Amino acid sequence: MTDQPHPRPHHRPMQRSSGFFDEFVGGADPALVTEAGDRAAALLVRGARESDDKAVADRLMHLADTEGIESIAEVWSHSPADSLAGCLWRLYLLRSWVYADAVGVAREFEAGRARAQVARVVAGVADPPGPAELRAMVDQVLRGIASGDFADVLFRAAAFARVVATGRAVLGGETDVTRMLALAEQLEAAGHVELARGLA
Repeated sequence: MTDQPHPRPHHRPMQRSSGFFDEFVGGADPALVTEAGDRAAALLVRGARESDDKAVADRLMHLADTEGIESIAEVWSHSPADSLAGCLWRLYLLRSWVYADAVGVAREFEAGRARAQVARVVAGVADPPGPAELRAMVDQVLRGIASGDFADVLFRAAAFARVVATGRAVLGGETDVTRMLALAEQLEAAGHVELARGLA
């Protein structure tokens, strides 16, 4: 006679506490990230103007250096172009790009400035527009977040992007003109929104 296997005892499902799922981090709630990003952008832009701390402008300018452009992208890159967060993302992206390829940017700006005279003047780049001059210009633009009119910051950045887009078109090749032109148009449109009712 063979032994019969014992029936497996039945267990009731283990009750989980409300914090159980907190142990399995699958990424932050996108809505909370967006909300936090919007609040941070508002504090950076609106709060910087109310601060008497002279170092605020420098800290704002170097935010991408200290925090990393990837961290900024995680918080702001999906924000609409006509929001404070979306504008800050585009401004920091522009600065990071200028610093990463100042020689190439200078070549594109030089090629476009003769055909985009008004934008060249608004951008305010020193003549001749070498790599050092372009870095200085983009730093000055970002300092304006704390010390100038935010609409002017956006218009200057838009004008700069427009000259570069024009230069890319003149030079031809594989470089993407459309994206740079779209960036210029987004920043310019946001500048008009800022003037009309203030970006949120």
